[in-house]
Amino acid sequence: MMQSVTKTQFKLPGQTSFYQGKVRDVYTIDNKTMLMVVTDRISAFDVVLPKGIPYKGQVLNQIAAKFLDATADIVPNWKTGTPDPMVTAGVFCEPFKVEMVIRGYLTGHAWREYKKGKRSLCGVPLPEGMKENDKFPEPIITPTTKATVGHDEDISKEEILKQGLVTQKDYELLEDYTLRLFERGTEMASEMGLILVDTKYEFGKADDKIYLIDEIHTPDSSRYFYQDGYEERQQKGEPQKQLSKEFVREWLMEKGYSGQEGQEVPNMPDEFVKQVSDRYIELFEKITGEKFIKTPAEDVLGRIEQNCLTFLEKS
Repeated sequence: MMQSVTKTQFKLPGQTSFYQGKVRDVYTIDNKTMLMVVTDRISAFDVVLPKGIPYKGQVLNQIAAKFLDATADIVPNWKTGTPDPMVTAGVFCEPFKVEMVIRGYLTGHAWREYKKGKRSLCGVPLPEGMKENDKFPEPIITPTTKATVGHDEDISKEEILKQGLVTQKDYELLEDYTLRLFERGTEMASEMGLILVDTKYEFGKADDKIYLIDEIHTPDSSRYFYQDGYEERQQKGEPQKQLSKEFVREWLMEKGYSGQEGQEVPNMPDEFVKQVSDRYIELFEKITGEKFIKTPAEDVLGRIEQNCLTFLEKS
């Protein structure tokens, strides 16, 4: 199996900072350009798992690039180029300290909270009598704080404004962008026989202008169901067939791991790692309608570095 890229340590010309997120390695050049390397690291329950997933970085980067281009008429985004299948270049932005989570269906974290008896999420009331994976009457926005380390936390609009994390004017714009992006993503997914269940968007500012940043509509930031058979499965109370990272969380929970303090991450057998890789490639082909072309496995780090250097020379 191809080696996965779990770490980069480039020294690029004009490099002013380096940030390692759960999945992305971000290089800032001259405090104005960002080079985001999407590695093959995978996280669940806000913890980076011990093994990388081959081709995952390429899948995420190429899906995000496609959707950034497809939504540029709704909101300006940070992307200025894709120097490598695993790299996006763009405008350096100061990120907002909240992530805009939007949900069309009662599933995942929302369902786990609902099952505990909660009928409000991030200050948004939830209807009574819903089953797992039921569609909400209208999509709901359930923001989270953006934690530098540890878990992101649910937060209400009122609390965001009260804490001054975002101004009211900016927040209203973020809400509008979030609803419109989700509508566009839903339409594009439907064309491919999929349901965009929930997702999250991140925004930042540069020169007092709001930009959509990071990735959008990827299996790391979104959940998809198959349209075909959705209603029938709901009526029978069967699990939905989905394309997302949720199956990784479910595998971990089956092994007794849910990100709680003191728990040890279970070993991921090579067979499971390959299965995860195949699922990511399946989602790429399903959501884009394009054949996934695996990049050559030889000297991946060297290729990424050279492509970044070439991009910087030309820009």
